[in-house]
Amino acid sequence: MYPSHKDKIIQFYQRYKRMPGYQEIMDLVGFKSKNAVFKLINRLVEDGVVTKDSKGRLTPQKLFGEIPLLGLVEAGFPTTAEEDISNTLSLDDYLVDHKESSYLLEVKGDSMIDEGIKEGDLVLVERKGEPKDGDIVIAEIDGGWTMKYFRKKNGKVYLEAANKNFKPMYPKYEFRVAAIVKGVIRKY
Repeated sequence: MYPSHKDKIIQFYQRYKRMPGYQEIMDLVGFKSKNAVFKLINRLVEDGVVTKDSKGRLTPQKLFGEIPLLGLVEAGFPTTAEEDISNTLSLDDYLVDHKESSYLLEVKGDSMIDEGIKEGDLVLVERKGEPKDGDIVIAEIDGGWTMKYFRKKNGKVYLEAANKNFKPMYPKYEFRVAAIVKGVIRKY
């Protein structure tokens, strides 16, 4: 019975882009008491499906689920490949170090094309400490938002594109880094 309850909660999340509340879970799974919902949620927390904050709000943990990791593929000269289906990989675990401070943005424009980041790609970003020279950042510069390399030279910060058609951007009035790019997702 538990997997169907979990599936209903995941379907709710996928449809409404938010986790259901206790009353909504009661309605979804047909429980008659909030105590039964409480027990179900505790089991979901134990299984790592959701986390619960101090106010009892739920956050999904394994959004992408686990996918088989079959081995390596040669990107140079062809070699024989052996399938190893004993491993799985959770894309959440692989891409997201700090779920509470991570989010996705869709890329518009081609200023990072030489880094392999194309228009329409999704970038996974994380709000965290100070960027290092060479990090790709999401930054506000003089009232506008952009994604570029963070550069620091002789005590001055600036942004640099990964496209020779764009000049470096030096802040005139204001500059702040909102997030650091952690990964790129492209669907073919």
